[in-house]
Amino acid sequence: MSNVKWHSGWRVGLIAYAPLILWIGVIFFLSSNNGSMAETSRFIGPLLHFLFPNAPDETIQIYHGYIRKCAHFTEYAVLAFFALRAFSRSYVQGVLKLRYTLPVLLVAVVACLDEFNQSFEASRTSSPWDVSLDISGGAVMILAMLILKRPRLTAPSDAGRWIDPDQS
Repeated sequence: MSNVKWHSGWRVGLIAYAPLILWIGVIFFLSSNNGSMAETSRFIGPLLHFLFPNAPDETIQIYHGYIRKCAHFTEYAVLAFFALRAFSRSYVQGVLKLRYTLPVLLVAVVACLDEFNQSFEASRTSSPWDVSLDISGGAVMILAMLILKRPRLTAPSDAGRWIDPDQS
């Protein structure tokens, strides 16, 4: 009987944590030379030139920079989402209680390691501003998930009474 529980728990854990671990791998892959401005300009540059054919190259470079910063924000928002998803399925009570805090901490740790890794790449720049942008992406995602998960009124007869969906 306990063997069945272990196997199903193992599967649940794998399903919960695999996307998180894979996404961290994607982040570290992109923090290498593969995510440098020279590499991303191979597909972002032609797209921007197509969308803005009369824009000068300086403007295209500025747009490219904005797209890269939005990508920072988005990739860490996705990281926070996967972390919240994984931590919400944990059997460990401490992890469950901190399921909204731990993803932001994980985002901060991964962002710091990402920038540290970039400091060794000649084609990349390392910036504390990027760390703060990354953390803000994760924090915004967690805030959005908290707002979506907030207690709601369950029925008109329950007007004024808040029901926590986690306890019903």
